[in-house]
Amino acid sequence: MKAADYQPQDDDGYEEFLQGLRTRFKLVVSRTPHLFTTNATGLFAAFLQGLPKAKRQHYTCTSCRHFVERFGGLVSLDQSGNARSAMWDVEEAPGPFVESVGVMATITSQAHVTGVFLSNLVTWGEPTTPPWNHMAVVPPWAILYKPTPLLNAHQKMAERAEEKGMLFHGLQEFPRETVLKAKALLEADALYRSEKVLGVAKWLLELHNQLEDVANFRTRENILWLAAATAPPGWCHVRSTMIGTLLEDLKAGLSFEATSKRFKEKMHPLQYQRPTAAPSDGQINAAEKTIAALKAEGSLDRRFARLEDLQLLWKPKIQEKVEGAGGVFEHLRGKKESFVDLGAPAVTMTWVKFKNEVLLKAERIEVRVPSGRANFLAFVTAVNPDSPPMLQWDDQAQRNTVSHYVYVGGSSAAQWNLTALDFVECTGIAINEAHWKHLLEQHKPSTTFVLAGARDVAHEWGGGLFVEMLRSEYHGIRATLEAHIRTARIAERDTATACGLCLSPGAGGVRVRVVAEGIRTEYWIDRWD
Repeated sequence: MKAADYQPQDDDGYEEFLQGLRTRFKLVVSRTPHLFTTNATGLFAAFLQGLPKAKRQHYTCTSCRHFVERFGGLVSLDQSGNARSAMWDVEEAPGPFVESVGVMATITSQAHVTGVFLSNLVTWGEPTTPPWNHMAVVPPWAILYKPTPLLNAHQKMAERAEEKGMLFHGLQEFPRETVLKAKALLEADALYRSEKVLGVAKWLLELHNQLEDVANFRTRENILWLAAATAPPGWCHVRSTMIGTLLEDLKAGLSFEATSKRFKEKMHPLQYQRPTAAPSDGQINAAEKTIAALKAEGSLDRRFARLEDLQLLWKPKIQEKVEGAGGVFEHLRGKKESFVDLGAPAVTMTWVKFKNEVLLKAERIEVRVPSGRANFLAFVTAVNPDSPPMLQWDDQAQRNTVSHYVYVGGSSAAQWNLTALDFVECTGIAINEAHWKHLLEQHKPSTTFVLAGARDVAHEWGGGLFVEMLRSEYHGIRATLEAHIRTARIAERDTATACGLCLSPGAGGVRVRVVAEGIRTEYWIDRWD
């Protein structure tokens, strides 16, 4: 403490008080990364008032007052909306400080939450000005806000406050029964591309259920603040997103046929989150500033992926050639198959069963090329793998720059350098790249059988990107990005080795021949599960 006539004494318990402060904070942030501001006032006065009169002047410290005023009113919230002080705990306080800590803890826990707290400061407070020690804590890296070139901590806090307000109004406008009906339709897969909004529908219903029996206004507010702090990007924007348009139709009492038709039109891949009007000069200028701030110029350059760019669920088991086996003219001998073909009709099964029962043993797989239009797919990736992340499933901690494209309505085998009805070697199997390292429920699960020699011979434009794949910081410049992506060339088409046939829930089937344990068996994978 910085009083001219005070020298710290070992027996006043101050160091124990500081340790208790740090212990309390460490415990709180180990349970949750989210802290909240409150309207708590008078905390430092309460701290001094609770001390013995002889000590009050000694502890009148500018550094400690600044800490208490800035961080002393922070709270954590549990799932039931109960607030707990992030700093003050009577059980951690030594005798001379028990009353002070108790009063501060009470004031803080009874205050109203006013916002989400974010900070990128690596130390909260001023730990020491020799020879005095002060109130201060060191937050773990996990709870620090990582500023972006677009939003600093204060701007992000303001954004969270706005989102909390939008969430409140969305819940007010759409009652629980309406959200329940929307969730039931989406879960039943009765609506086109329902996976895009099912997650937010479940989340909104859980919030309604949680709030239904809560009468206390402050508790309800706390639950909404916690929801706003933890919601995925865009989920609080209830009224201005696709879930809002669905809820509006259901609330208006439209028939299922009308609701389904309107939903399908808006969710069509050529319409969903894709601006149709050309960007204005103002939008282009704003987009250029955003890209420059994010240093993402190179992130827009894409190339066709190669097999080694993929995270594979399965790949062929290659039998290595034994050194010295065979003579110099061995290669002229007729090819001998190293398996027995059962010659039986194809076994019909689901993809889930095939994956669980057949794939583990499969040494080699051939895929029959469909004769009609089918879901042929191309994986693409970043030309510069070190460019800043743009995709929702890509981040600096776990890089994954791969995306894919298919044609709406399918495409023909000839367009992919393939011959219809041929059996083609499968060089690997990959699931949807959005699920390699994260489980992003808004992106439909799929499996792609990568085929030898497959590549898109008719198309090399469009960047292999769609705005619905992009991270939230790019949503404000969607119109400009969409216009750019449509004319962007995908490089290295001739060296593409990561194209193939895609299987997803509700979309066609795949016929394969599998060699396992010396036996070749044909399978018809007729559906997902």
